[in-house]
Amino acid sequence: MPYRMIEADDGVTLEPGAARASIIWLHGLGADGHDFVPIVPELRLPDELAIRFVFPHANVRPVTLNNGMAMRAWYDITSLSPEGRGSAAGLTDSVEQVGRRIAAQRAAGIAADRILIAGFSQGGAVALHAALTYPERLAGILALSTYLPVAETLDPRLSPANRDVPILMCHGMYDPVVHPSMGDSARQWLVERGFKVEWHAYPMQHQVSPAEIGDIGRWIHKLLA
Repeated sequence: MPYRMIEADDGVTLEPGAARASIIWLHGLGADGHDFVPIVPELRLPDELAIRFVFPHANVRPVTLNNGMAMRAWYDITSLSPEGRGSAAGLTDSVEQVGRRIAAQRAAGIAADRILIAGFSQGGAVALHAALTYPERLAGILALSTYLPVAETLDPRLSPANRDVPILMCHGMYDPVVHPSMGDSARQWLVERGFKVEWHAYPMQHQVSPAEIGDIGRWIHKLLA
């Protein structure tokens, strides 16, 4: 697919032309929207899907864990413990940003059930919160090497429209940044509430691998074909 790359202050878009679906893909802590642009060709998605890829930049903010250094982050992290990995206020702000991104895709003619929300690490946490609380049915959620912070704030806001949304979670077996147990805890939390989660673990650390990219591509194709 010959994409046209559109650079903006708030992110990067890969435009296929007459888009028929959209994927909003959130990067991890300290990265930016360019981070996952290179894997798009590796997904080997057929041209006829005509997927627009939207890679937003997180806002720059101080991160307590990194001695208050300002970097692109979806929310503050105070420690590596499960309790310290999420800021409810910052998370709410980023979820609202995703909502605005979805609204922009809707205004461009893409139906909600043709919009997939994806994210890696911190971006995956935002993707889960944003998609699971969105009031209309979405195409799916792709949550990579991630976890579920401040879940107690999410429980009462779960959207009935997305109770059966397809969810793919992928994680590295040797991830030293987001321990696999944190990803599995998020999966269990979702399963206990009736969500159907497809889970894949790979012999890797906090990264993506060719095998994972292949599985993601096949999953997206199945959802959006």
